[in-house]
Amino acid sequence: MKAILFSALTCLLIGSAYAERADRDQPIYLEADRATVEDVKRKDSIRVSIFTGNVIMTQGTLRITADKVILKEDVDGFRYATATGNLVTFRQKRDGVDEYIEGWSERAEYDNKLEKIELFKQARLKRGEDEVKGDYISYNITTEFFQVIGSHDSGGETSDDNRVRIIFQPKNKSNGNDNTDPSISE
Repeated sequence: MKAILFSALTCLLIGSAYAERADRDQPIYLEADRATVEDVKRKDSIRVSIFTGNVIMTQGTLRITADKVILKEDVDGFRYATATGNLVTFRQKRDGVDEYIEGWSERAEYDNKLEKIELFKQARLKRGEDEVKGDYISYNITTEFFQVIGSHDSGGETSDDNRVRIIFQPKNKSNGNDNTDPSISE
């Protein structure tokens, strides 16, 4: 029953507009107070770089802020970032609409190859006025599909504060105009 309810609620938030498509073709920029970067000529293994202190990572409209980011680059040039902090923030413009997806958590893992971000501990994701909270959120940047797990399902303590919470705002139907995103069903 939980799985059916979860699937139904997830479908309500999936939109026909996707994350900014041009972002995936943009370079990744990092700013930090300190950085340790492995030899850029190393081509035979994963290269690891560590950025600490007020880290800002951007790729097009994608922006992640954290206290620390460990960035790994594989031999094919794909990058995987683990961001930690109090709190890590994530924001990206949606393609074709003037709206952003925003997220917060204690730890975030970004996979440049799969175009996916995972939010761990105190995870929260917001699109417009709609919002979802849980202990873990997996978000596919390309399709805007996400999965949410409360702390009970992830093995943590269970209380009313640790359950999955979703808020759907009503559509604005004043004056016969519906200016909301048509991809969100009632």
